[in-house]
Amino acid sequence: MDRFARLILAHTRLVALAWLAVAIVALFSVSSANNALSNTFTLPGQPAFVANQAILQTYGNGGDNPPTVLVATLPAGTTVGSPGVRAQLGAALAHVQATVPHLRVVSYASTGNRLFVSADGRTTFALAYTPVNPATGDTLQAESAIAAALAHTTIAGAPIHVTGLDQLAGGGSSGGNSALVETMLGGLGALIILAIVFGSLLAAVPLVMAFVSIPTTFLIIWGLTRITDISVIVQYLVSLIGLGLAIDYSLLIVMRWREERARGLDNRAAVQRALETAGTAVVFSGTTVGIGLLALVVLPVPFMRSIGIGGLLIPLVTVLVATTLLPSVLAMVGQRIDWPHRKLARTSRFWEGWGRLVVRFRWQAAVAAIAVLAAVIVPAFSLTLGFPKSDSLAQSGDAYVGLQALDQSGIGPGALYPIEILVRNADPQAVATQMAHVAGIRGAIAPAAWRQGQTALVDVLPTADGTSSSATTALDRVRQLAQGMPGSVQVGGGAAGNEDFHSAIYGSFPLMIALLCLLTFLLLARAFRSLLLPLKAVGLVLVSVGAAMGFMSFVWQQGHGSNLLFGVPATGSITLWIPVMVFAFLFGISMDYEVFLLARMREEYDATGSTTTAVVRGIGRTGRLVTSAALILFLAFMALASGPNVSVKIIATGLAAGILLDATVIRMLLVPALVSLFGRWNWWLPVPMARMLGVRTAAVADAAEDEFVLERTA
Repeated sequence: MDRFARLILAHTRLVALAWLAVAIVALFSVSSANNALSNTFTLPGQPAFVANQAILQTYGNGGDNPPTVLVATLPAGTTVGSPGVRAQLGAALAHVQATVPHLRVVSYASTGNRLFVSADGRTTFALAYTPVNPATGDTLQAESAIAAALAHTTIAGAPIHVTGLDQLAGGGSSGGNSALVETMLGGLGALIILAIVFGSLLAAVPLVMAFVSIPTTFLIIWGLTRITDISVIVQYLVSLIGLGLAIDYSLLIVMRWREERARGLDNRAAVQRALETAGTAVVFSGTTVGIGLLALVVLPVPFMRSIGIGGLLIPLVTVLVATTLLPSVLAMVGQRIDWPHRKLARTSRFWEGWGRLVVRFRWQAAVAAIAVLAAVIVPAFSLTLGFPKSDSLAQSGDAYVGLQALDQSGIGPGALYPIEILVRNADPQAVATQMAHVAGIRGAIAPAAWRQGQTALVDVLPTADGTSSSATTALDRVRQLAQGMPGSVQVGGGAAGNEDFHSAIYGSFPLMIALLCLLTFLLLARAFRSLLLPLKAVGLVLVSVGAAMGFMSFVWQQGHGSNLLFGVPATGSITLWIPVMVFAFLFGISMDYEVFLLARMREEYDATGSTTTAVVRGIGRTGRLVTSAALILFLAFMALASGPNVSVKIIATGLAAGILLDATVIRMLLVPALVSLFGRWNWWLPVPMARMLGVRTAAVADAAEDEFVLERTA
C-alpha cells in the first residue's frame, strides 16, 4: 500500500480529473442501466418452472403470474341465479376481454360452474389471466386496464372489485427512479450525521465519493447486461449499499487523516499514512463484503447469481474510489474544506471511557450482550418461508375490499392462488374431476376455451391461503396425483414455483454458508495474523444474521409490531428470497465493522503489546465511526421501508435492525469483552499456518504475557 499511496499522491490532479470524467459519463448511464435490468425469473430444470414456461409460451399468460381476481357481492335478496345477473356478468367480462386482448378469463358466466359462487349465491368471482409483456415479463399495464374497464361497471347494482396478489402488494416492482429517491433520502440523513461527526465542510466528502461510486457501478452493470441478465433487485443493492460503503470507507480514511495531522504530520504525509493504515483496512473490508455477495453465485438460481455478480461490483468500485479519489481530494483541498472545524481528531473520550468500562466488567458485558442477542435470535427458529399471507399485503383500497368479500362469503383467499395444470395427450376434464376430490381443494375446472393444439389447461383452487401449511399439503397431494395420471400432466402456478424455489435455494444454502465462512476466515486470518480473531469474527457475524432473522420473524411473521408501526398484520411467513438477501448483505456489512474495529486493535497491540490498551484505544478510535456509519445505513433502510411493498418493508427493516444490533450490542459490547477475556490468545497464529498465509509472526513478549495474567486477575 505504501507504493500505491505514493503513486496516487504523485498524480492527484490526474486521478481527480479521470474520476470526474467517469462520473459524468456514468451519471448519464444510470437510467439506461436501470432500463436494461431484467425482471425475468428462471429456475432451470425445476418441474414447476418448466410447466409455467410451457403455459406462458403456449397461452401468453398465466403460469407463475397470478391472476387478477374480479369479485362482486350482490345485494341482499339477489343471487347469481336471479334474472339477468349471469348475462350482466358475462357482458362485463366480455367488455374487459375486448379492452385487454389475449386476456384469459373463466367465471360462472362462461361455465355455469358453482365453483365460482359462494354457498349463499350472492358472491361470485372470476379469474382473469393477464397477458405478459415478453420483453419485460410485466403484467402491470394489463392489470391497470382491467381496473379502468370495470371502474363504473356494476352487476345488479353491485360494484366489481379488482383484487389479486399483485393488486394487494401494490403491483409491480419499484423502478430505478424510486431506488435513487430512497438513496437521496438516506443521503440527506447521512449529511446531518456527518455534519455532527466532522463539524466542517468535510461532511460532504463521503457523499461526493458515493456520488461517484454509485453511478460508476451502474455504468459497469449496464455493460454486463449486454452479456447476461442482471436482476432488477441489483439497483437497490447498488444504491443503498453503495451509499453505506462509500460513507463507511470515507469516514475511516478521513478520520485517520485527521488523526495523523493531529500528531504533527503535514497534509500529504497524513494522507500517505491514512492510506497505508485505514486504506489497508478498507481493502480487506471491501473484499469481505464482495465475498458475501459473490457467495450468491453458488446458488443454482440464475437471478440470485446475477445479484451476486452485480453486488460484487459495489464494494470493488467503492474501494477503488476510496483509495484513489478520496486521498487525491484530501491532498489537494483537505485542509481548506476542513472548515469551520479546527480541532483535529483525537481519541473520543466517551468511547475510550466506554472501552475501559467494558474491559473492567468484561464478564458482565459478555453475559449481558449474549442474553440480549439470544432473546432476539430465538424467534428465528420458528421462521417460515413462503408468500406473505394475502390479508397482510394491504389494509385498504379496492383490492382489500375484494379480498374481504372472498373471505366473508366463505370462498376464502385460496382463489388468489390457483394451481395451473398443463395437460397433454390426456382428457383435461378427467384430470379436473380427479383433482376436485383432493383434500384441501375447493374445486377444479377445465374450460373448453382453454385448449391449444394438443394441450389444455386445468385450474385447481385450494381452499386455504396459499401460504398456509394446509395449502402446501394440498399442493403436494395434487403433484403426487398428477404423477400417476396418463399422458403428460404438469403442475404449475405460483405456489408450485414457490415450493421449487425453496428447494433450489435452501438445498444449496448450507454450501453457500460454508464456502463464505471459509473464504472469510482465511482472508481475515491473513489480515489479523491470528486464528482466534477471524474465527470469532465469522461466528459473531452469523449471530448478527440470526438476530436479523429473529427480528423479522417476531415483528413481521408473528405480527408483534408490524401492525402498530406499518399498519400490516402478521404475514404468517417471510418471502423466500428475503433471508438469502439479508444473509449476504449483513454478512458483508457486519464484517465491514468487524474489520474496522479489529484492524485498529491489532495495530494498537502491535505498538504496545497490551491487549487492554488495544481494546480501549481500538474502541476509542473507531467507536464513533462504526456507530455513525451504522446509523446512516439504518436511516437509508428505513427510508426504503417507507414504500408500499410489504416484501421491501420486511427486508429493509430486517437489515436496519440487524445493522443497529451489530454495531451496538455486538461490536461495541460483545467484541471488546471477548477480546479482553481471551487476552494474548487473540494474537496467536501457529508458524505453519502463518507460512501458508504468507505472513510473519512475532513471539509474544514476556511483558505481554505478564500483562495477560494481570488482566485475568484484575
